[in-house]
Amino acid sequence: MITAAIESFLHMLAAERGAAANTLAAYRRDLEGAEEAIGDLVAADHTTLASLGTTWAALAPSSLARKCSVLRQFYGFLVDEGLRGDDPSAALPRPRARRPLPRLLSHAEVEALFARAEEEACGDQANAVRMLALLELLYGSGLRATELVSLPLSAVPRDAPFLTVTGKGGQQRMVPVSTRARQALSRWLVLRADQSKWLFPSSSRQGYLTRIRLFQLLRALAARAGIDPEKVSPHVLRHAFATHLLEGGADLRVLQTLLGHADIVTTQIYTHVDSARLVALVNARHPLALRPAAG
Repeated sequence: MITAAIESFLHMLAAERGAAANTLAAYRRDLEGAEEAIGDLVAADHTTLASLGTTWAALAPSSLARKCSVLRQFYGFLVDEGLRGDDPSAALPRPRARRPLPRLLSHAEVEALFARAEEEACGDQANAVRMLALLELLYGSGLRATELVSLPLSAVPRDAPFLTVTGKGGQQRMVPVSTRARQALSRWLVLRADQSKWLFPSSSRQGYLTRIRLFQLLRALAARAGIDPEKVSPHVLRHAFATHLLEGGADLRVLQTLLGHADIVTTQIYTHVDSARLVALVNARHPLALRPAAG
């Protein structure tokens, strides 16, 4: 039976963070599972929490990371609410580091994709202009494939440079739309003859463009741009959006909001910035870098 502390924690997530029903259900399962394994979580000490490492030894690193993240949040909540005087979550098992993202596009490859899309969309060919608009929103706003293809026509901004996007769990967020993307969208809206309520209706006029069709269109564009089609997908462009923003100095919390991640642990996968850039950043920006070296 779920404890009052867990119920209070879940109510807080719903009320203060707007957590989706699916997220709350997953958190509930993880916390209930932990209590079944070690007993009352509120009373658990460091040694008891550390024993979860054995209990969860067979879990995949991603599952272990999720469970530990939920418990860390739970103990942070207990401390904030005065239900515990200490936070024992440091004793939780530490999952193996995630592997770097399997596929990433370089800046040069992204530029080649855009160069080809812009060249093909220089006239009034509707499919070419649509492809440019899709590309701008994938890389320029970091949308998931499903979020992009299911955009209703009403989501297109009129005055404010934002899209209203419905993400996982039905959670809505505001996503910035670049000037370039707005220009591409404006061109697409002129050429879009369909009366569908969707921004990118399917050719069959029933519903919207499918995720599979978007995937096919991107790979075909990549081939025409001289890029290995196996390297390109809607999610790879979302990865590129996030990685390139971080390389440009974006804040991780801002990136979490833009991507629609419920937990910043998910966003931290994008912190795999190359070590050479990190060294250069420290050498250029750290206060000691401005001091002359001792002779």
